[in-house]
Amino acid sequence: MRLATYNIEWFAYLFDSQDRLLLDAAPSGHHGTDRYTQGRAIAHVLRRIDADAVMIIEAPNTGKTQRSARALEHFAAEAGLRTCEAVSGFANDTRQEISLLYDPAVLSAVHDPQAAPDAPRFDGVLPMDLDVDAQADAVRFSKPPLELAVTTRGGTALRMIGAHLKSKAPHGARTPAAATARSIANRRKQLAQAIWLHRRVAAHVAAGDHVVVMGDLNDGPGLDEYEKLFGRSSVEIVMGDLLNDPHGLALSGAQRDPLPSTSRFYNPETKRYFCALLDYVMISHSLMQYQPHWRIWHPFEDAECRDDATLHRALLDASDHFPVTLDLQLD
Repeated sequence: MRLATYNIEWFAYLFDSQDRLLLDAAPSGHHGTDRYTQGRAIAHVLRRIDADAVMIIEAPNTGKTQRSARALEHFAAEAGLRTCEAVSGFANDTRQEISLLYDPAVLSAVHDPQAAPDAPRFDGVLPMDLDVDAQADAVRFSKPPLELAVTTRGGTALRMIGAHLKSKAPHGARTPAAATARSIANRRKQLAQAIWLHRRVAAHVAAGDHVVVMGDLNDGPGLDEYEKLFGRSSVEIVMGDLLNDPHGLALSGAQRDPLPSTSRFYNPETKRYFCALLDYVMISHSLMQYQPHWRIWHPFEDAECRDDATLHRALLDASDHFPVTLDLQLD
């Protein structure tokens, strides 16, 4: 079985108000790429990674007339993908949903939100003191994680959680002081979301469930100067001692040089590209018996992706993030 997580930059821009696919010369949400080029590139990448299920981060919008799962199924039909069914969870107002696109011949998946005594459902509110003033703040997810009950063709049950944690970037700040304050506040909120997610994982592990957490955690080693201020990254908090991901181990001291990366961004001020490790597929210890193999489909760091000119171009045209896949010897 192959599972994947893929943050597809502003996938919503490729659909009209009725979830019909737009493939034309108009700009997409991916910088410098039109909708036709991005749409074709996404289809090519999804066919090549050939996953049984893909957690789509920044999935198409759900709104008054739109449905993320319906849009993804339209896209799958147009692209000829075997992952032809989709499921979404709690909608949000960012136009960036979290949805699973999967092959119904290999597994079934249903939205199955749950709660623990110390962690409510992901569409709820978690009271937590974020600024050490002895007053509980109301922590919410701007993009509530997608919690799924998954059953494989062979009858194995999985608890799968797709997540897109809050960005630490100080969007909207107009002065250096405001940027500093917003960055620190955003990191506090992100770490609170990570604690919430870890508590949900802990409840599933305690119940004896196989757990898979996948998505964009918007965190990784050395991404900003505030990392040392808080001691731990959100990646380390989510993983704790319950989950496994070799790329996440880059944060624990067992670092590789150079570090892996799952995304590539352009900085207009320096006129340079920079890479970051943001996307993860984490699994519970119970799944380690199934010979897991992780792969980042990076157009410059993965030899096959670099040497295959069509795939290389498609990865760059599709998104500013790259897919991460996990292979398990599991039916």
